Amino acid sequence: MAKQNIYDNETFFENFKNIRKNEVNYNDLIETPILFAMLPKLHGKKVLDIGCGMGQHAKQYSDMGAESVFGIDISVKMLEYAKKHCSANNITYQQMELEDVNGLGQKFDLVTSSLAFDYVEDFDELMKNVYQIMNNGSEFVFSMSHPMSTSYDGQYPRYTRSESGERLYANINNYFIEGQRKITWVVDNYELYHRTFSSILNSIIKAGFFIEECQESKINDELRRQYPDMFGGTIHRPDFVFFRLLKQIE
Repeated sequence: MAKQNIYDNETFFENFKNIRKNEVNYNDLIETPILFAMLPKLHGKKVLDIGCGMGQHAKQYSDMGAESVFGIDISVKMLEYAKKHCSANNITYQQMELEDVNGLGQKFDLVTSSLAFDYVEDFDELMKNVYQIMNNGSEFVFSMSHPMSTSYDGQYPRYTRSESGERLYANINNYFIEGQRKITWVVDNYELYHRTFSSILNSIIKAGFFIEECQESKINDELRRQYPDMFGGTIHRPDFVFFRLLKQIE
């Protein structure tokens, strides 16, 4: 079965660009601040960014003192944007499926990923492959959609609302049915993979990682008050989960 490459869909790609251009978005106001707060110091490190997208993080890592940054992504359109808008002498971009990272033939001092692992079918294999390309004592910092979010299968509304439209509570259904989801988000048949929280943890543990930190995307009340239409549902469930993992010295 062919792997979906949704970001090379012109409609989806243009919509994604427009979302990121808006200063009020989940990535810039919620996800990125938490992810970056979990990063170690980057000075002198060889960094791999898995699912680098349009290259914003790769450029930030370069500016933060990384010795080199290697960004991989499956999307031609995303990489073209990254090379045009987020380039530097110490940044290399390459088209590659996320699961194939062990084919890079080099090891890294820090591996990162931002909301890319929702598209990975075999999370066990991915964690093992990432472990193999990390130097001893290096860290792996990544975010992914929270299982309470990915369990959504499109059959029912995400929230139960009041007559005025206020989100009263989140609807969590089919949580223990793991595997592929096909939903409508910008386009029909948008594909992602749902796994339970325990499955995520067990994949990490089986790969050999030590879990240094885990965070969920809790946001402050002021942000919800300021943008209720955008962030009103965040009081009921987290959208993202974050991990900082260590490959211990063997």
